[in-house]
Parts: sequence; C-alpha cells; structure tokens
Amino acid sequence: MTHVPMSLLLPQLGIGLLFEVILLLILLVIGIVVIIIIANVLLFILPAAIVAGVVYFLTGGQLFWAGVAFLAIAFLSILRRK
Repeated sequence: MTHVPMSLLLPQLGIGLLFEVILLLILLVIGIVVIIIIANVLLFILPAAIVAGVVYFLTGGQLFWAGVAFLAIAFLSILRRK
C-alpha cells in the first residue's frame, strides 16, 4: 500500500484560509436551513400520512378514501397554522 499525500486527496482552492472559513460557514447555514425546512415539511405531512394509512387499511385498500383523508387532514393542518 502506497502513501498518498493529503494534498492529492483534498486539493486546496488557493483562495485563502479566511475566505474558505467564510464559505464553510455559509454552507453550514444553508445546510441547517435545508434541514429545518425538511423537518417542518415532514411534521406537516406525517399526521396526514398516518391518518391516510389508517383509513387505507380500514377501508380494505381503497386509495380514494385514503387520499380524501390525507387531503382533509392536510387542509385542517393549514387552517390550524393560520
């Protein structure tokens, strides 16, 4: 096994350490915002999906009623937030 220098694996951009740190912080903020948005969407969809799943199993696999239940709970969630 040969030793590969770290500079070959992670090339330096040559833009300066301060600028790289600033770019890192910007990317971290963007990543945190994306995670928060995804979490909010999941918290919005999860109750409606659970109710739709229950209705799907109770109706013997009828997708129409599961869809109606999903839309009804999603609509109620929107009304509750306002």
